[in-house]
Amino acid sequence: MPNSYKIQLGGQVQGVGFRPFVYNLAQRLGLNGTVCNDENGVLIHANGTKDELVQFLGDILEKAPDAAIIQSHTMVPTERRQFDGFHILPPQKTGRLSVPLTADFAICSACKNEVLDPNNRRFGYAFTTCTQCGPRYAITKTFPFERENTGMDAFTMCSDCNEEYVNAADRRFHSQTNSCATCGITLTLEDVEGKPVVQSNGNTQIQQITECLKAGAIVALKNTNGFLLVVDATNDAAVERLRVRKQRPDKPFALLYKDLEAVAADFEVSGEETDMLSSPMAPIVLLSPKEHVKTSLSEKVAPNLNRYGVMLPSSALLLLLSSTMRIPLVATSGNLHGSPILSNEKEARQKLAPVADYMVHHDLQIVFPQDDSVCHFIDGQRILLRRSRGLAPNFMDYRPKTKERVLAMGAHLKSTLAFTPNGHTYVSPYFGNLDSYEVLQRYTETLQLYTQLFEVLPEVILVDKHPSYQSTILGKELADKWKIPVVDIQHHKAHFASILAEHDRFESQKPILGVIWDGTGLGDDGMIWGGEFFTYRNHDMQRVAHFEYFHSLAGDKMAKEPRLSLFGLIEEPALFAEKFTANELRIYHRLKLNGTLKTSSVGRLFDAVASLLGVLHVSSYEGEAAMLLEDLAWQYDGDVFIDLLDGQRFQNIPTHEIIGGLSELKQQGEDHSKLAASFIHTLAKVIVRKAEALHINTVACSGGVFQNRFLVDQLMKLCKANTIELLWHNALCSNDENIALGQLAYYQHIND
Repeated sequence: MPNSYKIQLGGQVQGVGFRPFVYNLAQRLGLNGTVCNDENGVLIHANGTKDELVQFLGDILEKAPDAAIIQSHTMVPTERRQFDGFHILPPQKTGRLSVPLTADFAICSACKNEVLDPNNRRFGYAFTTCTQCGPRYAITKTFPFERENTGMDAFTMCSDCNEEYVNAADRRFHSQTNSCATCGITLTLEDVEGKPVVQSNGNTQIQQITECLKAGAIVALKNTNGFLLVVDATNDAAVERLRVRKQRPDKPFALLYKDLEAVAADFEVSGEETDMLSSPMAPIVLLSPKEHVKTSLSEKVAPNLNRYGVMLPSSALLLLLSSTMRIPLVATSGNLHGSPILSNEKEARQKLAPVADYMVHHDLQIVFPQDDSVCHFIDGQRILLRRSRGLAPNFMDYRPKTKERVLAMGAHLKSTLAFTPNGHTYVSPYFGNLDSYEVLQRYTETLQLYTQLFEVLPEVILVDKHPSYQSTILGKELADKWKIPVVDIQHHKAHFASILAEHDRFESQKPILGVIWDGTGLGDDGMIWGGEFFTYRNHDMQRVAHFEYFHSLAGDKMAKEPRLSLFGLIEEPALFAEKFTANELRIYHRLKLNGTLKTSSVGRLFDAVASLLGVLHVSSYEGEAAMLLEDLAWQYDGDVFIDLLDGQRFQNIPTHEIIGGLSELKQQGEDHSKLAASFIHTLAKVIVRKAEALHINTVACSGGVFQNRFLVDQLMKLCKANTIELLWHNALCSNDENIALGQLAYYQHIND
């Protein structure tokens, strides 16, 4: 006789078409029961024999939708219940949310075909989605993931959409974002004064927008994750005008291409890069251009760089626009330089009016605006440069060690939040530099939304050790307000803990060498760290070496002026005559003479080398000097490098010897690309030598310096030759975006 069973599934199982999948599977197996979303994931009640239900659960685990990630499952017998068929029920939320927040999905191939098919009823509809694609996190107000809990609650499905929604054979069966041109989201084009642009000659809205772009206009376009500023990438004057208006003189712009074929025509694309471009995440991927691209695209898209950020359409709106234009478009975040991406129409009209010529709005509410994610590859290794749309806010690779509700406030630059309100870890998308009032406001608003969404406050707050970081200041204010403890965690220890967390190495009985290289972070000795070596074994972390200290000058200004890093490292007056005025030299000499603050920063060492080789003396955006120096290194076509430390052993790395050796070789007329390559190669050899000296066979790398592809390439080759295991960030960025997760992991596993 059939019995009743309850099956509970946890993980990323909401907003991925899981209930329709379960319904159709139960129908095929002839089972009666129900399925619904609840606060823990998906809840199933079904009648059958134990063998039938075991088979049912096995099929669920084996054949689940591609976007689903099942982290837990249970099946227990329950009191006998009677069911009339199998049904999808409304959500049954009886407690606080304990389920991952599903990230946004890029438009799927089936929806792409519909949007571009003149015979399909969704032809030209800019917000076409299904159970396998569309916005999720961006439009979530609360959970479980149901239409009434999202921005889609403002739109009532028409009869055709409703018929799809209730039809078990339709791929939009129970699609919570289902809509069409009859009942769905409305697109409007207006000038910057708010006047609608009248459609002419029977053009659609998309055609009207493309006419504006072809005429050289800048268009502020509201996508499903926030505003983008769009311009014809082949129009030099239009791209330059965007740079001037956006106050972004040199930082590279991303490019939007209509499809993979168009990308492959202009760029060298590996298999991994192809897969990433066309994945549900649809990030920006940095690619090497073919020769003709330098002349076919505006030279102002990525000034002085040999790699371009390229993406495919993440939404039907971008698909229609790029397919109609049929040429590459610049598609950069809709904001002013240093501010967060905008999504509110009123705010966008106010702040983007000085930048754009036209604005494209729609009436779907975006709750969590997000930038596009960014990555690049080296020899198959993915390196994230920004973790946002399509990836955040879940971090399913790390489960909290305890049930304690912990809020980690992260760093100051490239800020993120990490929160463990339940059995899951949530790491927010990238926010930006908290020096910006607008970024700090977005950061604070998101924190408040998280406490509302999960319906709990933290029990402890973690902050960076630097007392002047805005994240630290806010964290201490909140701890005082909520009457909970606050714990400060050193920046570079958090970096190391983040990579240990990502690879689940906290129980390692064998030593691991942590190599943490970045731009800045307050050290335990009061100095500015950034070139650190730690060892870890069995919950014990120790600093064992660092780059020799050199002068830290002029505070934050040093990070923006590579010439200051060089000045802090070397005593060669002839080098600085063209880099500084006489008055500047007097001021900085005085600072150098009287200053006591030192740094071990490898990020600043990269800056110094860039200035020494004439690559850049004053930056217009963060990381510019390192990017240009990396490009110079890739230009070296030889395979013989100069070892700037000549194979010597050392406790702390002789920073001054490295820069002095480079300066001498430069004066001897050595090729600058060879010097750039040799400098980075020497740094890679430093890591291998340090591992060998400490008799450690596993090296874990974190910090923004390890976003450098040339460094990663050299280190991978050297470690392979020396049978050293390398641990890289894959699910997190190596930069300060991982600090929040690292603070959390350090607190839970080390906490000295």
